[in-house]
Amino acid sequence: MNPSPLRVVALGGTTRPDSSTERALRHALDAVAEAGAQVVLLTGDDLVLPMYAPHDPSRTPAALRLVAELRRADGVIIASPGYHGSLSGLIKNALDYVEDLRNDARPYLSGRAVGCIANAAGWQGAVTTLGALRDIVHALRGWPTPLGVCIGGTEPAFAPDGRCIDARVDEQLRTLGREVFEFAHRMRAHQACNPSAVRAAA
Repeated sequence: MNPSPLRVVALGGTTRPDSSTERALRHALDAVAEAGAQVVLLTGDDLVLPMYAPHDPSRTPAALRLVAELRRADGVIIASPGYHGSLSGLIKNALDYVEDLRNDARPYLSGRAVGCIANAAGWQGAVTTLGALRDIVHALRGWPTPLGVCIGGTEPAFAPDGRCIDARVDEQLRTLGREVFEFAHRMRAHQACNPSAVRAAA
């Protein structure tokens, strides 16, 4: 029996459809799809969720979908705009829902590669946002990929039709996508040979 394809979930962007952050996320996800993974994109209205409240077990359909997709994910890509030196409230709130995975066999983001992308008008905001994303991934027991991507400056990296027109950004986003895929592939092979590794991670 052929194993199921790797599944990579990408979340991020803003409430504005087709934002530059969403375009960056899509571009990285394209590299994952080209490598052969199944991909899921959650952006915009998919991430407009009630403020996470751990004491309240009720969940909206969008929140249930987010948690279910992350539970099934072999890898994750997160992209946030830089708002006042850090990630946006929209993305932070979505990541808070990962707490619902705390009792899973793979709690939180354990055993998953996570690619982080930060997009801001200036380099300082992009760098601090990327650092915040990587810190959160560590706290959620995920594995940030060696490459994290900062997109900054005043020149647009994407054309109006969504094409990446900055060669450096194009290569970095594709590299990040490949790193997520390659780590997920290796981790699945490791878990197949060592099924106790999943239980030990919990």
